Amino acid sequence: MADPASYRPRPGEIPAEPGVYRFRDRHGRVIYVGKARSLRSRLSSYFQDPAALHPRTRQMVHTGASVDWTVVRNEVEALQLEYSWIKEFDPRFNVKYRDDKSYPYLAVTMGEEIPRAQVMRGAKRPGTRYFGPYTHAWAIRETLDTLLRVFPVRTCSKGVLRRAQQSGRPCLLGHIGKCSAPCVGWVSTEEHRAIAEDFCAFMAGDHERFVRRLEADMRAASAELDFETAARLRDDVAALRRALERSAVVLDDSTDADVYALADDELEVAVQVFHVRGGRIRGQRGWVSEKGAEDLASVVEHLLQQVYGGEQGEDVPREVLVPVLPAGHDELQEWLSGLRGSRVRVRVPQRGDKRTLMQTVARNAEQALARHKVARSGDLTLRSQALQELQDALELGEAPLRIESFDISHVQGSDMVGSMVVFEDGLARKSEYRRYVVREGTGDDTAAMHEVLTRRFRHLLRANGAGEEVPSADDADGADAGKDSSSTFRYPPNLVVVDGGLPQVNAAQAALTEVGVSDVTVVGLAKRLEEVWVPGQDHPVVLPRTSEGLYLLQRVRDEAHRFANTFHRQRRSRSMTVSALDGIPGLGKARQQALLARFGSVKALRRASLEQLQEVPGIGPAVAAAVVTRLQGAEQGAAVNLSTGEVLD
Repeated sequence: MADPASYRPRPGEIPAEPGVYRFRDRHGRVIYVGKARSLRSRLSSYFQDPAALHPRTRQMVHTGASVDWTVVRNEVEALQLEYSWIKEFDPRFNVKYRDDKSYPYLAVTMGEEIPRAQVMRGAKRPGTRYFGPYTHAWAIRETLDTLLRVFPVRTCSKGVLRRAQQSGRPCLLGHIGKCSAPCVGWVSTEEHRAIAEDFCAFMAGDHERFVRRLEADMRAASAELDFETAARLRDDVAALRRALERSAVVLDDSTDADVYALADDELEVAVQVFHVRGGRIRGQRGWVSEKGAEDLASVVEHLLQQVYGGEQGEDVPREVLVPVLPAGHDELQEWLSGLRGSRVRVRVPQRGDKRTLMQTVARNAEQALARHKVARSGDLTLRSQALQELQDALELGEAPLRIESFDISHVQGSDMVGSMVVFEDGLARKSEYRRYVVREGTGDDTAAMHEVLTRRFRHLLRANGAGEEVPSADDADGADAGKDSSSTFRYPPNLVVVDGGLPQVNAAQAALTEVGVSDVTVVGLAKRLEEVWVPGQDHPVVLPRTSEGLYLLQRVRDEAHRFANTFHRQRRSRSMTVSALDGIPGLGKARQQALLARFGSVKALRRASLEQLQEVPGIGPAVAAAVVTRLQGAEQGAAVNLSTGEVLD
């Protein structure tokens, strides 16, 4: 570890203006990003007596090798720049307070010609309205199923929609009245869009308007003695009221707020948030994050920054209720208002219903932290113990904070693939996994391991500008093209683990030696006796069966094996899938996709005429005749007139 005094800036070199600073390790990797109202005051605090620093901060300054900074005009700009740098560099010492779980939302794709209501997870897409989040997907489906009788909006996939349009027959939901069936013209696209807009308005909190409208229609139908229609409208009103009963009314109808509460100890902080829209609790989320050296006010600031920042951030409500005000309260409000496009208030509720709701959210946070501590007591300690045991057993200079594991998968040499998985601080980093298609198909595991390791570390040297040999542009596999030059992929591991014994370890070491990497330790974990093999040694390192270090190596090795097998099955499945259009002269993959997009299926293609086929862009007379010959002639066992496409007797 570096001595902080070795890279401490000279006195008077650091400006006193507001700005954002970055600590880097010896590889140039950004390990921490922070902002300060006064850069001089903040940075000077890191270079005081290390014994006075928080343990996490002390580890950070010892891991660092340099520090740089950027001066900005004000604290709002510092807030924006800090967020963008944290997102870009993903520093390992910046605590992630945002939830890493994917909660389901009820989404309506208003950007499509025929909007669709569905369950969605992950990144939010432009042109789509989102409602939630919900704790469980089944809760969304129950709510949606209840509301479809009143708002019969489309819920089918694009494939089902396209088949219905081609066949002229609606799906089951259209027949039972839970879809207005715009696919077959029962309603126009404009009428269906109006239904979708009403559905969104109801979900956004405009409830009473629709209930009053249905009740008025029900009374009118009853007055006209149309009791069948009146009964249907009565059931529609009951359906709306059932949907409303699932959302507890806590505040007045104009309230649009997110209510946060925190519960913390020395190591972790539990976050709970209730999403209140139209006075009703529309969703609830909770998670637990590691806690750094920050106080609760700083935790709240970074929490809101991560939850609402960027293109994948949550929708910013009119009001954000928090347990304590962050230090940069005014600047944070200004930043959130810019994201929303109108004024946003960040405040601590002092009395009334909002204070009562905050107390409820706080009780949820306290219970969540207690459950988490019981379920994962000792987890941080065991991870640290595992890394320390590996450092001691393998005689490493430092704990293996980044471990990369590789495995090869194939069936008798066919469809040979490789995998790379990454563990940092003893935890899997799935965003940094990589897959490789082995090009030298010799069927030899050691040769395949040599190829995969060579390609991975050539990318490492190229990303760092250190290698003389630059790999070709197609060196990254199709599924991961462009990822291998990412900011996280260019940093070397402390330890490489391969699946196998001494032959695989020697092949891996030879690959690193040929590429020119000499500061990365390579070991192999043999499955039979779980022995740890080191290159050039005739005898393995034997770790105790109860060793946490051995358990970590097993998890890393097994994860690489699982990831490789999954990729191999996918490739094998694709190679075994043969289309009826394969082998037709002049009909490549692009033209096959164009035909299937136009007609929907091979069955529909068999019914198409020569003229209809030629209407598809890229399909000329000769290719159309070849398609007719293959599909229609082969089906009937007859000859085809190539000039007309007519099937001859």
